[in-house]
Amino acid sequence: MVLKGIKLRIYPSLAQQLKINLNFGYNRFVWNQMLNMLRKRYENNPQAPFLNVYALNSLLPALKREYPWLKEAESTSLQSTCHDLVAAFQKFFKETNTGFPKFKSRKFPKQSYNVKCSGTSLAIKNNRIIRIPKVGLMPFRTGRKITGQLKNATIKLSTTGKYYAVLLVETEISPLAKNGQTVGIDLGVADLMITSDGQKQPTIRFDKLLAKKKHYWEKRLARRRRQAQKEIAWDHHNQFSEPRELSDFKNYQKAKRMVAKYSEKIANQRQNYLHQLTIQLVKQYDVIKIEDLKTKNLLKNHQLARAIANQSWREIRRQLTYKCPWYGKQLVIVNPRKTSQLCASCGFDDGKHELSIRKWTCPNCGTNHDRDVNAAKNILAATT
Repeated sequence: MVLKGIKLRIYPSLAQQLKINLNFGYNRFVWNQMLNMLRKRYENNPQAPFLNVYALNSLLPALKREYPWLKEAESTSLQSTCHDLVAAFQKFFKETNTGFPKFKSRKFPKQSYNVKCSGTSLAIKNNRIIRIPKVGLMPFRTGRKITGQLKNATIKLSTTGKYYAVLLVETEISPLAKNGQTVGIDLGVADLMITSDGQKQPTIRFDKLLAKKKHYWEKRLARRRRQAQKEIAWDHHNQFSEPRELSDFKNYQKAKRMVAKYSEKIANQRQNYLHQLTIQLVKQYDVIKIEDLKTKNLLKNHQLARAIANQSWREIRRQLTYKCPWYGKQLVIVNPRKTSQLCASCGFDDGKHELSIRKWTCPNCGTNHDRDVNAAKNILAATT
């Protein structure tokens, strides 16, 4: 049995949208209250032990008595918010690159909250209707049949105003048949993937395919933002009792939604393409070897930073990390050191090659190499 996430597009009515938005606000309020309490507690007594999830959950009844409108919130979602806050602190304490937990804003375009499955409060009917606690029944759309036991659901609002429910389902996945094939994969820019057996998967620049349409609305967004800011400054100068905000300007909001729409479409197209490639690899090979690339360092090359970011190498690794165990396959992460310099035939180190050199001949054994295929063969031969 494995835990699997399934994303649904849900279609709530206007009344249900209001209930969902209110739950966003309830959970945001609890997060901010608990975070503020923990910060002040540390300032007053730095030696005090850090509160765990159980301690924060025990404070929820008192918070509901102080703010009676919190009783309308879905109770398990408030507990999940406390759990997420404690997890954020634990991550901050353990990992050096993780920032301190921040207060949440109602102006942030992405909102979400989590509900746990208890009884029949969270349920799927006929693979068409979903019941969400405190919200009710609503239709949904997904590309697959939902099977298994529901654990929880995360209700999300995207930057384009679409509502989603991400279900966590415990289900059984049958391992794929073994075929004894092993492959090394070199991740590149000109070609996204190059395998040790010579296959190349092309790079598709989804950002360039929609660049003109997106740029059209980006220009209008910048112009309308400047105009709106001038009018806001004029309102403040004349000391109006209720000065306007950017959210009050409909043309600005329309341009903002259109930019978000094309950004979302680019991300969805790229994600779909990567899922197709990774599942194809898992079906075709039993052992997959890839490089342990440090993308953050590679992005310092400003000439290639945009192209490298478009490749989503980290996302490829993430997908293979969970798909390989699901289907009974093995993923091996190897050190990328000198994979482009060593001759895959004799092991001779020919030194560093410029990126413009795509083919080279080994001076030791005379083998003519394709740079990327040679690197994939070295990755296949590597042990760590």
